[in-house]
Amino acid sequence: MRTFVAIVDNGSFTRAASRLGLTQSTVSLQIKRLEAGLTRRLFDRDGRELKLTPEGEVLLTYARQILKLGAEVHTKIVTPELTGLVRLGTPEDFATTHLSEVLACFARSHPQVALEVNCDFTVNLLDDFSKGRYDLILFKREPQGPSGGTKVWREVLDWVASPRLLAEGDGPIPLVLSPAPDVYRKRALSALDSAGCDWRIVYTSPSLAGLQAAVQAGLGVTVLPTEMIPADMVSVSGRLQLPKLPDTEIVLYQAPGHVSLAAELLSTTIVAALERRVAWPAAGLVDTVLS
Repeated sequence: MRTFVAIVDNGSFTRAASRLGLTQSTVSLQIKRLEAGLTRRLFDRDGRELKLTPEGEVLLTYARQILKLGAEVHTKIVTPELTGLVRLGTPEDFATTHLSEVLACFARSHPQVALEVNCDFTVNLLDDFSKGRYDLILFKREPQGPSGGTKVWREVLDWVASPRLLAEGDGPIPLVLSPAPDVYRKRALSALDSAGCDWRIVYTSPSLAGLQAAVQAGLGVTVLPTEMIPADMVSVSGRLQLPKLPDTEIVLYQAPGHVSLAAELLSTTIVAALERRVAWPAAGLVDTVLS
């Protein structure tokens, strides 16, 4: 069941195998056995496109419920008295958008575990992680394939602004950005310089709320993941003829050597929760598959 759900969530047998740490042949064999046991096909292939059959769509609903119940049983029976301290570092925007409910559910399930969550820039997270100040960190990086940490998210970036944007015409692009060493700032300036675009930074804030307030007021353009663009902002990449921004990855690192059971469980919880919502490039799966 876990392999079946991983194929759906990742859009292909190959990506599912990478995520589960299995070979592609093992993943294919598990699905063949599942289909043989059910005497029904679960996937249809049309060229490179992978789709669920009607029977596969029915199974997906039950498979998610089965995996959720299995996780609850493990929590209640195997680790009912889980204790300890878990130190987690993460970017502020990602924590605010994707992690708040995950961490709240974990805290409710394990009230004896003390969570210490710190939001910071990627460079600072990696530096502190190397000094042993975190058990787990989520950070942004260039896509690097299957190696190095556990990929939990892929961010598609865009240039956004308020419809009230004050600057138009041939002048420098007014930018609203976080201070260095923010990853989005580096992406924005590098892309503009490579495209030969003039720019000027009109507003700087380390706070996501501060940046959004400045953009909403019409002061300038910022960079956001597409799934984080608020309703009162719009993409301006076409209107201002801005260069395409490369994607970023959100990756989970776990401290080397032995970590507490609480840290391991939080790591597993974060990966499992985000896998259900992840938007990796799909191989043509229908919308109901990715929901």
